Amino acid sequence: MSPLERTLEQRVEALGVPMAVVLPGGQRLGHAQPTVTIRLNELSPLVHIAGGQVGRVAQDYVEGRLDFDGTVRDLMAIAAQLIDDDPTKSEASGAPLAWWRTITRAARSRARHSTESDAQQVQFHYDVSDDFYALWLDPRKVYSCAYFREGSLSLAKAQEAKLDHICRKLMLRDGERFLDIGAGWGGLLMWAAQHYGVRAHGITLSKNQHAHVTQLIERCGLRGRVTMELRDYRELPEDEPFDKIASVGMFEHVGHVQLPAYFDKIRRLLKPGGLLMNHGITAGSTRNDQLGAGMGDFIERYIFPGGELLHMSHVLKVMSESQLEPLDAENLRPHYARTLWAWSAALEKQLDKARELTGESVVRAYRLYLAGSAMCFEQGWISLFQMLAARPDGDPASGPMRGAQSGFPFNREYMYR
Repeated sequence: MSPLERTLEQRVEALGVPMAVVLPGGQRLGHAQPTVTIRLNELSPLVHIAGGQVGRVAQDYVEGRLDFDGTVRDLMAIAAQLIDDDPTKSEASGAPLAWWRTITRAARSRARHSTESDAQQVQFHYDVSDDFYALWLDPRKVYSCAYFREGSLSLAKAQEAKLDHICRKLMLRDGERFLDIGAGWGGLLMWAAQHYGVRAHGITLSKNQHAHVTQLIERCGLRGRVTMELRDYRELPEDEPFDKIASVGMFEHVGHVQLPAYFDKIRRLLKPGGLLMNHGITAGSTRNDQLGAGMGDFIERYIFPGGELLHMSHVLKVMSESQLEPLDAENLRPHYARTLWAWSAALEKQLDKARELTGESVVRAYRLYLAGSAMCFEQGWISLFQMLAARPDGDPASGPMRGAQSGFPFNREYMYR
């Protein structure tokens, strides 16, 4: 047995979940009765498994260098134990060259987030196949964190609860103009129009989503009340500001460098006194812009090219500098873990159909992406925040309570009535 094989066997035997590794020649390392068995089709993944580089192991799986037997839940329990160091810890944290990391991060972010590259990156992810996403999303195809207001809620009901939670927080009213930036497959647009009577406008960079929502508007008889555009947020006209704005699962694509311009644009698109809901994935630590152990690289390569993690403290800072006043922040991290496990379970039941719709490598990537993300949310390595803000109108006498300078009341009770 080579030193590398000996190291691997020691690591495998120390895991809390019984695991075995089968080498290409048939040699077996680890437990005799494993819950998870990793079968190597070539030897190169050995070093990634022994070194705890779970992102590289995931890449090996997508590219066919290994296979596994067992559930993705058990596989992720093993992955969490294989990681040697805190994946939220920046490699350059406290190092003399930390200033260089800051410069290179900004340059990389700027290069990733032109209008053209953002469109290409969004289409890479969201235009895989509407039918593929329909296999594991809820019937409304809401592709963002659900809100399990009650523990017994199904995924579909929890997604409806999330849509309503956002509408309540924004205090949507009949006849208001409502903008949804990154409107996805139209779940929030339709819910806001049908249940709150707003005139809703959505934008997306996904051609598939735009076509789907356009057809949905016609099918639901909402022409004239709901509109959808294939448009970048930077290109929206500012001559008729909106009463309320939502951005759900979108600002992760904006980029570190573009974040000030993003919130500046939203402020100009929002009426004085109006409310903004910014809902999205955030970093679990202030020290990193992607996950370590190769996980961030895996997401960049196969799932979300151009995505960047930002800590909510940084997001609130930039939001405030854009003269948007933060009013409320709610952490939905455990809700997203549960959402992702529901998506993962639904995909696992439809693997053969998924392969017909997309192909083996895509299915392999999404199996690990959904289950791996669920594990990362459970571990607290990434998080999810709803951040409610207002554009103050400058008049202390305006609003329902003196000094508010917006429609926001003096307590949160209105959100839960």
